[in-house]
Amino acid sequence: METRWLEDFLVLADTGSFTRSAELRHLTQPAFSRRIRALESWLGADLIDRTTYPTKLTAAGKLLQEQAVPLLAQLNTTRTMLRGLQPLPQGTLEFAVPHTLSFSYFPKWLTAVEEGFGELSCRLQASNVHDAVLAFVEGGSDFLMCYHHPKRPVELHDARYGGLRLGVERLRPYSIMADGAPRYVLPGSPEAPLPFLGYASNAYFRLMSDLLLVSGPQPAHLSLRYETDMAEGLKQMALAGHGLAFLPESSVAAECRAGLLAAAGGGEWSVEMEIQLYCDLRHAKPEQAALWAYLAERYPAV
Repeated sequence: METRWLEDFLVLADTGSFTRSAELRHLTQPAFSRRIRALESWLGADLIDRTTYPTKLTAAGKLLQEQAVPLLAQLNTTRTMLRGLQPLPQGTLEFAVPHTLSFSYFPKWLTAVEEGFGELSCRLQASNVHDAVLAFVEGGSDFLMCYHHPKRPVELHDARYGGLRLGVERLRPYSIMADGAPRYVLPGSPEAPLPFLGYASNAYFRLMSDLLLVSGPQPAHLSLRYETDMAEGLKQMALAGHGLAFLPESSVAAECRAGLLAAAGGGEWSVEMEIQLYCDLRHAKPEQAALWAYLAERYPAV
């Protein structure tokens, strides 16, 4: 069970609307509904009376609503106390960053920034895209680094948020090498579908890989063998020869140079995403404002 499922449920209990709740939680409605179903499955009880409109809670749902509020409050208080046992140096900047960017992009980007700006004291909060955005908008981090694509945007339209374009990342299919060539190459065939390593439904790259498959030059013939929400996990499965996976170029650059992985399709099977950085300009502390001013002179605005 994940605490965010409880947070989702409390928002639904408050709004009485799946559509509005999904918007508030920065999710699609199908993804939000799946998380409510996952919570019900874990509890072994129906929380929502789906025979009525507008949405109403069942007796089990009302009981959980009463219990979940103090439970989450206690968890958050405990987390704050534990963080207090590990004080950070004054002026430490906190970055909310998706897992893949934290591995493949952030370290090199930070090195380049420090060469011009000077040394920084940082704390990195690595999570999935949704949780990174949520941590940022709730004031849990100073900066948000994330991916952006026009068809799958991270929408931060509030005037208080400043945004910069840091660079571009490309997602494309990769396969292990065999006899000097990729073992699996798109599109496959109906008679011999390719073993496919996919992303879980709550992963941002699931949305992007689905977009690629829908808009690809021809139908892809795939047989799903494995799912996870982390690109690093799919990369290791691809390296072990279990199938083809859509991976960010930056995360497999070393493996491609070493001849371990290769692109499993031409450029028509790829999609570009922007890497963006956001800052809450209205509540910036001095160190945060200084870094933002430095970056704003070197990167274009969103």
